[in-house]
Amino acid sequence: MSARDEILARLRTALADNPPPLPVPRRYRRADDRHDLVEVLVDRLVDYRATVHSGFAALASLLAEVGRLAVPTDVPADWLVGHAGRVHRDAPPLTPAELDTIDAVLTGCAVAVADTGTIILDAGPTQGRRALTLVPDRHICVVRADQVVGLLPEALTRLDLRAPQTWISGPSATSDIELNRVEGVHGPRRLEVVLVDADRRGR
Repeated sequence: MSARDEILARLRTALADNPPPLPVPRRYRRADDRHDLVEVLVDRLVDYRATVHSGFAALASLLAEVGRLAVPTDVPADWLVGHAGRVHRDAPPLTPAELDTIDAVLTGCAVAVADTGTIILDAGPTQGRRALTLVPDRHICVVRADQVVGLLPEALTRLDLRAPQTWISGPSATSDIELNRVEGVHGPRRLEVVLVDADRRGR
């Protein structure tokens, strides 16, 4: 028996006599007041220089000023009310050059985290693929009230962890060593969030 085998045998014997304790499940703090969660999310988004609107009437007003609009293939028809321009559905997938000519992209999201002001997309329904939301300079994102959670651990339980994800905390921005802020380097320069009722899921 080699030294390695002898050590492993001793470990197996020791663990058989004294099995390790079961891990204690973590009890994360949860926030359950829906109204307060939405208020916190709005506060964080505004702090990150995103623009926040409320209701589908506001969405219709936003879309009325958009010429070329890109959308996922499954965007609900009633989200497009008020848009009189050209709708570019992402099927077949729009090329980067085509996306670069788009005035705005409209999507939904998977979940929004109030505590961090983060909107997360995981390529699920109404969200489309990552390039769709990263290339155009303006992103309009519809967030239902029931998609807002308090903390990140709650958000993770709602995500498809196998899917490509996009985490958005305000418009794309970076700063150089002198703290000069530059927007639009890694994604949309403008982020507009439209908060809607939980029972209005689109048709």
